[in-house]
Amino acid sequence: PMSHTQPHPVLAPIAEARGLPNAHYTDPALHQRELQMLMARGWAGLDIAAAVPEPGDAKPLTFLGQPLLLLRDAKGQVRVFLNVCRHRGMILVDAPRRIEGVIRCPYHSWCYATDGRLITTPHVGGPGQNTHPDIDRATLGLTEIRSHQWLGVVFVNMSGDAPDFQQAMAPALARWAEFTGPFHHASSFTLNVESNWKLAVENYCESYHLPWVHPGLSAISRLEDHYDILSPGVFSGQGTHVFRQMLRDDGQPAFPDFAGLGEKWQAAGEYLSIFPNTLLGVHRDHTFAIILSPDGPTATSEHIHLFYARPDVDPALRDANAALWKSVFEEDISAVEGMQRGRNGQGFDGGRFSPAMDAATHCFHQWVAQQMQA
Repeated sequence: PMSHTQPHPVLAPIAEARGLPNAHYTDPALHQRELQMLMARGWAGLDIAAAVPEPGDAKPLTFLGQPLLLLRDAKGQVRVFLNVCRHRGMILVDAPRRIEGVIRCPYHSWCYATDGRLITTPHVGGPGQNTHPDIDRATLGLTEIRSHQWLGVVFVNMSGDAPDFQQAMAPALARWAEFTGPFHHASSFTLNVESNWKLAVENYCESYHLPWVHPGLSAISRLEDHYDILSPGVFSGQGTHVFRQMLRDDGQPAFPDFAGLGEKWQAAGEYLSIFPNTLLGVHRDHTFAIILSPDGPTATSEHIHLFYARPDVDPALRDANAALWKSVFEEDISAVEGMQRGRNGQGFDGGRFSPAMDAATHCFHQWVAQQMQA
């Protein structure tokens, strides 16, 4: 773990820097501190808005150990609440369902509107008395978690004190400003990896590994077709000048393009690790999001979702595209799991960075070190 007295070796210029020490990938206590310093204080990916497609749809989630409720309110607005009754702390919703009318606590039947307001408190003042002068319903609504939607993903700020999403993520929003949606969710799958969540971020943000880990992809999009994209403190990633659209049998594009895209996107694809835990990819005809969910210091669930410009894409082509990406992401598993096992080597000093090829990974390591020292 990093000392507060001398600067961490990762904060040195890339040519001299060393990577984060092994403890950052293996130590349970440091992992918990990282979740607070890296995940809770920023804007973390929670789920997709399409998980609650209709007004009243509610999905309970656990994030950073906390019980949350992802909900689309009666007006169609996606919200995130603490899934806890303000009376005695009972879990309100224990399985995904459609809320008809109000959220009723199963313990004492206090009822909340889908916008979080406390609206009824049966017998709170005694039998048949549904009010009490000391119970002020206006101050006892559900605890709302700050949330924001972008590219179909619901981001949350658990600490409640991060800058607004638009301000915190301004460089990413500006870079991909042409992608205005709508983003129609079409496919989801989950990959479970025996690795620390940070190794998935590190692997995703760089292209250096492509020739060896993704030979099929490299045959189309070579190493020299890629470029680094860095915004210290916000994201790091890579792009390619050679994105090849999937075609139908008749040679036409498989999927419609997003509206309003400039010339650059005719053949470009870009892939950003949005700090802390959201990996995004954009192309002219589909986008995807990978939300990393840590399960202790040495295991991670990767929740992968694909989106298109229209809701009516061909099911066979949609499934083929999902299968293609799944095979690419599965190729990365051996790499991140191998790096995780390597972190048990006590003689490993955090590793070095190629000054020419590892700028994106070093950028992420520096962000981790700066947040942990903050």
